[in-house]
Amino acid sequence: MAHIKIIQHEEAEGALKEIYDDLVDSRGKLAEVHKIQSLNPKTITAHMDLYMKIMFGKSPLRRYQREMMAVVVSVCNNCLYCTTHHAEAVQHFWKDATKVDQLIKDYTQVDLSKTDRLWCDLAKQLTEKPSETSQEIYLQPLKDLGVGDQAILDATLVIAYFNFVNRIVLGLGVNLEEKEGAGGYKYD
Repeated sequence: MAHIKIIQHEEAEGALKEIYDDLVDSRGKLAEVHKIQSLNPKTITAHMDLYMKIMFGKSPLRRYQREMMAVVVSVCNNCLYCTTHHAEAVQHFWKDATKVDQLIKDYTQVDLSKTDRLWCDLAKQLTEKPSETSQEIYLQPLKDLGVGDQAILDATLVIAYFNFVNRIVLGLGVNLEEKEGAGGYKYD
């Protein structure tokens, strides 16, 4: 149960109803993380704009890599809501439930490319010990594999974004959607 009042879709009026309807049209359904912001509808729009740019915008990162890092961050933060949602997205791309389950349990045991492993390491480090994220240990190995600075920036934005969202979810008591669960969103 959320810790603050939420305006449900069927109760929404005016600008909030338009925002909710647009989210259902563009994303496939309305998420609890959107509804938790219903008392300040403009933040929903700003939040979704940021989310769409970071997670779907043009980037050297592939979509599955962004979702994979979202899972690693959310696992580190013990955020079941975001772990579940973004594991569903990873499953959409990987189509391997065993591999996705292992990503959640211990990503270091998943058969990943060197680059994907380094992205996961960076996600964990920036989440758990951001002040100890040295360029030599976490960025240079990516650069040595040919990863460019925009990809590193974009990965950092993904990681920072999910730390932000995890805190909204955990701080305000956002629960997984009851009826349909996490799935049903547009992932491409």
